[in-house]
Amino acid sequence: MNAVSFFHTSTTKPYSGILTTTRMRNLVIGLLFLTVLSPIFLYTDMLSASFTPSSSKQEDVNAFTLPSDTRHLNVLPQEESSTVIKEPIGIVYTDHTNPSSNTNLTEKDLQLPDAREHKYARVLSATDEKGHSQTDNIIKQVIQTTNQEEEEEEEESQKDNGSDRESHQKTTQDQLEQQSAVNSGKDDEKDAPIAETNKQTDQTAMPDARVRQLRDQLIRARVYLSLPATKNNPHFTRELRMRVKEVQRVLVDATKDSDLPKNAYAKLNAMDQLLEKGKQMQDDCATMVKKLRAMLQSTEEQLRVHKKQTMFLTQLTAKTLPKGLHCLPLRLTTEYYNLNFTKQQFPNQEKLDDPSLHHIALFSDNVLAAAVVVNSTITNSKHPSKLVFHVVSDRLNYAAMRMWFLVNPPGRATIQVQNIEEFTWLNSSYSPVLKQLGSRSMIDYYFRAARASSDSNLKYRNPKYLSILNHLRFYLPEIFPKLNKVLFLDDDIVVQKDLTGLWSLDLKGNVNGAVETCGESFHRFDRYLNFSNPLISKNFDPRACGWAYGMNIFDLKEWKRQNITDVYHTWQKLNHDRQLWKLGTLPPGLITFWKRTHPLDRHWHVLGLGYNPNVNQREIERAAVIHYNGNMKPWLEIGIPKYRSNWSKYVDYDHAYLRECNINP
Repeated sequence: MNAVSFFHTSTTKPYSGILTTTRMRNLVIGLLFLTVLSPIFLYTDMLSASFTPSSSKQEDVNAFTLPSDTRHLNVLPQEESSTVIKEPIGIVYTDHTNPSSNTNLTEKDLQLPDAREHKYARVLSATDEKGHSQTDNIIKQVIQTTNQEEEEEEEESQKDNGSDRESHQKTTQDQLEQQSAVNSGKDDEKDAPIAETNKQTDQTAMPDARVRQLRDQLIRARVYLSLPATKNNPHFTRELRMRVKEVQRVLVDATKDSDLPKNAYAKLNAMDQLLEKGKQMQDDCATMVKKLRAMLQSTEEQLRVHKKQTMFLTQLTAKTLPKGLHCLPLRLTTEYYNLNFTKQQFPNQEKLDDPSLHHIALFSDNVLAAAVVVNSTITNSKHPSKLVFHVVSDRLNYAAMRMWFLVNPPGRATIQVQNIEEFTWLNSSYSPVLKQLGSRSMIDYYFRAARASSDSNLKYRNPKYLSILNHLRFYLPEIFPKLNKVLFLDDDIVVQKDLTGLWSLDLKGNVNGAVETCGESFHRFDRYLNFSNPLISKNFDPRACGWAYGMNIFDLKEWKRQNITDVYHTWQKLNHDRQLWKLGTLPPGLITFWKRTHPLDRHWHVLGLGYNPNVNQREIERAAVIHYNGNMKPWLEIGIPKYRSNWSKYVDYDHAYLRECNINP
């Protein structure tokens, strides 16, 4: 009522004379109806008309489900839309949980876990885009009559559904990965027996397979210890260092699996597991590759340097006389010249030219080595009284050699010691090799390494190649003119059996009886002679079997008849510039006695005890003569230990001269 009076007061003042009270009341009531009640009715009617259809449509959208087969959606028109409806795609889940039915995945994808994971992601993404586009078209057709507010509400609803769909998709991918892991595990279980079988086969074929594996583990461990990722993990570093020490203690000096202790396999497995852990820690493969390459290059360089040092030291030791062996000839020489002339003579000198006896030629400047040859031959001979030893030495060791055999007479055998200086017929005008050995060019070739004409190979610079004693074997008929057969022995051999049978052998018209060495490739002709030279290639077969000096029976009658010494001289003259062969007496021997050598049974002569630690022990025991050819002579410290006893048992280390010179076994 107050509002009416107020309105009446405010509005009737300008029209006080025109309108009446009744008309004013009706006007007020009409205005009230228009301004207050009409909007209420209109708004209520609008709400009833809009909310009821929208609710039903929303329920239709929420109740809408995608079919299991997306091909049914092809009946609906396809429209491009920027709005992505993130709804779970039933077909993607169904196909991926059963890989065998999924045509999008190849067999290769199923076998490779990493590739399979990325492939699944791509399939899910592609399927989502297609499904989202189809779903968006359907929803647009259903709600195309709604207003802007309903569209906003719909978007809010779809956002909530999208978060649920992402959770569902993640669950689906986890299930796929689990399925892949199960499949991979089955494949690993199938492959495990095969891998184990292959491993056992490899270990059976290689007796040092486990030793090699342990050494490889040590290399890998050292690489890991030098990488930053490992250094940043102190606990792993300590554990790895501990495993390295364990493996080193297991290996020690093992060369084959049988040398390893019983716990070696456990140590190997423990190290393998730790290295696998270290592998997972490494995140930079390029750094590891660089480190391995650096280690390989460094190791190769160290190996090259060590090989060179080893060769040099071996050659130096081989041609350096030990202090005891230097003392012995000095002591013997002093004693010899203190003897009366009558006591300096050997008995039984009348047997020296008797062709019916068994004559042995020995050319040496090593007193102790010559003593072992004589002692071992006599010890194992059935008829020592028939043995006649012809020892030839150089001027420096002649007196010492005579003194030794005067103090240690060879029992019932006969011995002769000569000085090479007494062979006046052996001079440079007669012997081309003697002329060459004394030439300045030959000395420079062997000893002047700094000169361009010199050879860099250390083995060429050995004094024995300039010693005429080494070439005296080519002059046997001149040294023993009255003999028919002579057995030539080197001073680095040991006689283990009776050699009487050699003098009765029929050489079938040949001059030289020797054991062939063609069982090894480096003992064939092409290893000693220069077949690029026409003189060699036209006259000899590069694959012909070589033979060994050290124990040879020579028929001196055939030697003289075939004029072998002249053959030797001819080839020596042709080799004045060292273009046919470089050094030693075996190459000219192979040429001189080409097609004039009778092969002997292998048990007569076994070689390699001066360089090969793997000579068959049974062959050594059966051999009549064992030969320490090579640098590792049994009287040197570098001699192979397991062969030394075969030589040292013929040395009397209690002898006064040996004790004075401190020569011990």
